[in-house]
Amino acid sequence: MRHHRLRLALVASLIVALLVPASTPAANAAPGGARTVIANLFEWNWPSVASECTTFLGPRGYGYVQVSPPQEHVRGNQWWVAYQPVSYRIESRKGTRAQFKSMIDTCHAAGVKVIVDAVINHMSGQENPGTGWAGSAYSHYDYPGIYQHQDFHHCGRNGGDDIVDYRDRYEVQNCELVNLADLKTGSEYVRTRIAGYLNDLLSLGVDGFRLDASKHMPAADIAAIKAKLSRSAYIVQEVIYGAGEPILPTEYTGNGDVHEFRYGNDLARVFRNEKLAYLNNFGPAWGYLPSTSAAVFVDNHDTQRDGHVLTHRDNGIYALANAFMLAWPYGSPTVMSSYEYTSRDQGPPSDANGRTSNSTCYAGGWRCEHRWQVIANMVGFRNAVTGTSMVNWYDNGGNHIAFGRNGKGYITINDEAYAVNGRSYRTNLPAGRYCDVIHGTFTSGACSGPVITVDSAGWFTANVAAHDAVAIHIGARLS
Repeated sequence: MRHHRLRLALVASLIVALLVPASTPAANAAPGGARTVIANLFEWNWPSVASECTTFLGPRGYGYVQVSPPQEHVRGNQWWVAYQPVSYRIESRKGTRAQFKSMIDTCHAAGVKVIVDAVINHMSGQENPGTGWAGSAYSHYDYPGIYQHQDFHHCGRNGGDDIVDYRDRYEVQNCELVNLADLKTGSEYVRTRIAGYLNDLLSLGVDGFRLDASKHMPAADIAAIKAKLSRSAYIVQEVIYGAGEPILPTEYTGNGDVHEFRYGNDLARVFRNEKLAYLNNFGPAWGYLPSTSAAVFVDNHDTQRDGHVLTHRDNGIYALANAFMLAWPYGSPTVMSSYEYTSRDQGPPSDANGRTSNSTCYAGGWRCEHRWQVIANMVGFRNAVTGTSMVNWYDNGGNHIAFGRNGKGYITINDEAYAVNGRSYRTNLPAGRYCDVIHGTFTSGACSGPVITVDSAGWFTANVAAHDAVAIHIGARLS
């Protein structure tokens, strides 16, 4: 569970384009089909997720929605209470079991699959007995009818069982993560209980799981739990790479995809302080996981609070980084959708009773990055270029780069402090007129923004403003 170069010269056209809304399982079960982009609607309630699937995610080509943990949790206003379960009842501040089921059905009808953030490594971190959101009684190592003291690790280290040394594999996987009661996932009883929870979610129609805190469980324990699932499901595991640490993300690829945390950190460093030209081999050459196993993001709910990555607060540069991620042929991308916060612990917008408020984009604290024009339109780009290789890389040795996706799409990003005008770009695209999806939305055969003309040899000429981009793809070709 987890400054920057100031951009003082964002041109007006970029601000408008970037921030105005557009109107027995297989070992590696990466999202299938052409619609592979995941929208992480962090802490949205179930009716709001259902509505968003229908009105935006489905129509705009998102293949998956990732939802926050649905099980009963401790009471509190902080975001992290959702990561302190007290039972496996599907009732939380985000809604009831019936609302959760209705959300899944609605999203499926809109062509959007559902990934659940599943907390299976631990239970709560509360020392004193309490009552969970749905009324379940609990104490730190006693969850009536589910787990008792013997079902947890008690590592007997560091004066309180907490992890201190991440270079010690035993501690990381047998001691407690910030006092959270660590489940004994090597126990057959515990594995069966966890699998029962996941199978309950599968019975409701869930399509996959983000396994929280996977690094704190041996990969073999996750494999044993996965073997108990009632049907195949997409699996992505949270395993944070740490230099010099013995537990590596590669240990977990046999279970499914793994989050590549280095991706967002390095992308932020390059966009803020280095040269985009360095990105010409971004991926395994940087020591990352193989593309087929990597789940990538610019930021997520943990990293955006830790200051090392780009977030919605970076505005234009954040949108450009997401555009690069969605255009670049590496990993399975997730787009973050956030709410405003002034302190690290601040929970989502809520009513007086603690229930998460309905999400209204660009109001009430909901930032909705997944709706930003550049990001939403580049989801269509990603869908159009699926399965193609990168071709025709260009860079100026600095912060102006361009590349194609082998006859399906092309993007040029100019993060210099000056415009690049009149340059020609080789695309491999068929001749025709294409919507520039950075600055316009392609709908019903028409483009709301600039149109780019590709000639019979596959070239086009364009002016690219400072800190701006141009992107075209086969799915946004005008008749």
